Amino acid sequence: MQVMRFAGLGVLPQLVSYAFWLAVLLLWPDLPRRTRRQAGALAGIGTGLLIVARWQHGAEVAWPRMLDGNSYVVAMLVGVSFIGLMGNRRGETRPLGRPVTGARGIAGTWLGVHLLGAILNLSTVFMIGDRLQRSGPLTTPQLLALNRGLSSAALWSPFFASMGVVMTLAPEMRFATVMAFGLPLALCAGLLSLLDLSRRFDLADTAGFSLSPSSLLMPVSMAALVMLFHYGLTPGLTIVSIITFLLPGVALLSNLPRGPRWTLRRVRGHALNRLPAMRGEISLFLCAGLLTQGLSTYIAAATGSEWTLFARFGPLEAVASFLAIVASAVAGLHPIIGVSVLASMLELDAGRQTLFAFVALASWAVGTSVGPLSGINLSLQGRYGISGSRMMRQNLGYAAVMAVAVIVAILGLDKGL
Repeated sequence: MQVMRFAGLGVLPQLVSYAFWLAVLLLWPDLPRRTRRQAGALAGIGTGLLIVARWQHGAEVAWPRMLDGNSYVVAMLVGVSFIGLMGNRRGETRPLGRPVTGARGIAGTWLGVHLLGAILNLSTVFMIGDRLQRSGPLTTPQLLALNRGLSSAALWSPFFASMGVVMTLAPEMRFATVMAFGLPLALCAGLLSLLDLSRRFDLADTAGFSLSPSSLLMPVSMAALVMLFHYGLTPGLTIVSIITFLLPGVALLSNLPRGPRWTLRRVRGHALNRLPAMRGEISLFLCAGLLTQGLSTYIAAATGSEWTLFARFGPLEAVASFLAIVASAVAGLHPIIGVSVLASMLELDAGRQTLFAFVALASWAVGTSVGPLSGINLSLQGRYGISGSRMMRQNLGYAAVMAVAVIVAILGLDKGL
């Protein structure tokens, strides 16, 4: 249904989200107890906030669309799962090549996720994470490299959801200026991760992602196809939308040479086994989306639009906003909530929009790395079994050092405006 929507066939967006929520209800009894409690709390709080916003503050709530939150991301996750059809064929084994271990392997994992994730977003984490998992369950250093490699790309990538949100909220931002400060910060994040993980963990036997041509072939090919569709064939679709239909399409085409019966049998096995195994990821994302809907609606209804938070958005205000958004991410809120709320309470002239844009991107990059309910941590929890709270604890020191670097960058950026 989501792909049919992209093709303009008139499928209502509510139908897509209703189908996903129906899947969650059907698979709810099979969810681990911890995931069930967490997802239920997110959905209950989100629904409660919507009710309070409507009846206490008179907010206009589009009840038929209350379940739409994160449905685009969930559709992408389902689409990305079809990559599994491109390997593990009967009688075939895909060589892994010479394993890369130690600090070099961790550096390769961070760099691979960062560079490819800048284009392919969350799907790169699954491509590289599943590849690493062939050597055994993912370890904490591997998971942290995946987390930090992707989240830091939000500092500069024009294809990230964060940049799309920021460009909407601050249309007159100077992109080149943001890039000039974001790229060095991303490099700082990579060096900090390498030093931190090398100091805290024994990496001697920790497998990493090799940046060899053979290991990069599929991700780079996917990135090239995404760019072809984004700039040439379907320029009106977002990167997330293109990934949603492109990866399943490529996976199916790769199986068709074996015949339609073979392909149908593979797809049937995927639908009966792999897709239900995603119940943890899907339920957490959908329930987190409902929480975001409820919280943003309640805050907008409670605060109104009659006042501004700051008379002038200067460096001190920017630093305070950055720290507040990161703190809210640690408390469990996605940075998009803090960024959207902040934008709704500011009156920004053209000269201040670049500073706001950088604050928003830096908050997103640091907040998603440490926030237990961020997209990357929900994905790692649902797919690889590590809890969001553990990822938060492991990333607190990293987030603190990155916060200092961001504050220095904010002060430097403000002087240059």
